[in-house]
Amino acid sequence: MLSKRSLVGVPLKFHTLALLFFLFLGGQAFAADPAVSDSEEAIAAGKTVFNANCKQCHKLDQKAVGPALRGITDRRSPDWAKSFIKNSQAVIASGDDYANALYAEYNNLMMPSHEFLSDADLDNLLSYIEYGDKVDPAAAAAATASAAGGEGGGGGIPTEYLTIIVVVLVIVLLLILIVLGLIISILTKYVNKQELDEEDKEFISQKFQLGKVLKSDAFVIIVTALVVALVAKTAIDGLYSVGVQQGYAPTQPIAYSHALHAGTLEIECQYCHTGVEIGKSANIPSANICMNCHMHVQNLQGKEGVSPEIQKIYDAIDNNQPIEWVRVHNLPDLAYFNHSQHVKVGGIECQTCHGPIEEMEVVYQYSSLTMGWCIDCHRQTEIAAGGNEYYDKLVQLHADSKDALKVKDIGGLECAKCHY
Repeated sequence: MLSKRSLVGVPLKFHTLALLFFLFLGGQAFAADPAVSDSEEAIAAGKTVFNANCKQCHKLDQKAVGPALRGITDRRSPDWAKSFIKNSQAVIASGDDYANALYAEYNNLMMPSHEFLSDADLDNLLSYIEYGDKVDPAAAAAATASAAGGEGGGGGIPTEYLTIIVVVLVIVLLLILIVLGLIISILTKYVNKQELDEEDKEFISQKFQLGKVLKSDAFVIIVTALVVALVAKTAIDGLYSVGVQQGYAPTQPIAYSHALHAGTLEIECQYCHTGVEIGKSANIPSANICMNCHMHVQNLQGKEGVSPEIQKIYDAIDNNQPIEWVRVHNLPDLAYFNHSQHVKVGGIECQTCHGPIEEMEVVYQYSSLTMGWCIDCHRQTEIAAGGNEYYDKLVQLHADSKDALKVKDIGGLECAKCHY
């Protein structure tokens, strides 16, 4: 079925290049070919190629969707690797034993040619694979512990404060009643020792009558005050919850797991949400982006056949119909938010607003996304101005201040920034 599928309109990414020939166990010590450069410039350039094209399915030192990559030039020569990347089918057709073994290992899945890559691109990629990002367990543990995900401040909703006020009022009233009871008891004992006429003695000796207490003005006033306070609290809570969908987790047309893709496989958010660094919206991925991987990956953990959820992607392509994803995060029309300004310019991590997205099987709205929540973030967030020319003039203007440059200092609290 898959072999009959048209490839028109399905852009092919370089991340599939290692699907058939990088079959090595991670965590081993490899002796890279001396021809592979270990310069920082080559490694940095190779990382750019890797992150843009390979990271979706592969890791350097452990198996993900595809096998670990590090050590390829220990197994084969760099020239062989380049030839395979350029045209894998030509190498397989030549009868190369190693290439054919890998081809069979991955169920004869065909890797597209990559003639567009230059030798410099491939050299840099191999440099990064062999020498880049060596794993430091302590650093990895620290990075995991400090991962972003908190809301970063309150949203201004006074529910907790109102609850505390009501509880305090009830406690105060109870204390007043107890004190009054003690005073009455002491006064009664004192008066009983005095010489009183019959009328006074009858008044002092009268019994406590609950019915009279319940009908008394004081009791009615206290009960009325409590009821009014509770009704007011409920009404204010309702008003503050208007338009807030925190915790909203709609059922999607395809059971897509962010925990698998963004967590286990470490696919960058920008790979699917292509507009996050260049425009106002992050973009919901189209089916052809899904097909970059699922043209080859048809099921989970090597299971036979096509999984029902992945089949829905194929059906969308065959029927030329978009996948009708349900939007999770909605801001009111009166509010303007630009993803590129926050992600590209501000360097804000996705988890700052969306929470631990890499742990979510079903995506839900993590933060309240209220105006108070945004303003609180603008008041607390420091500007990452280092190496960012966008902020050079603003940093100069702020040079006389002893405080750190924050979003609020560059107009982050101006109404017109978000409401125009």
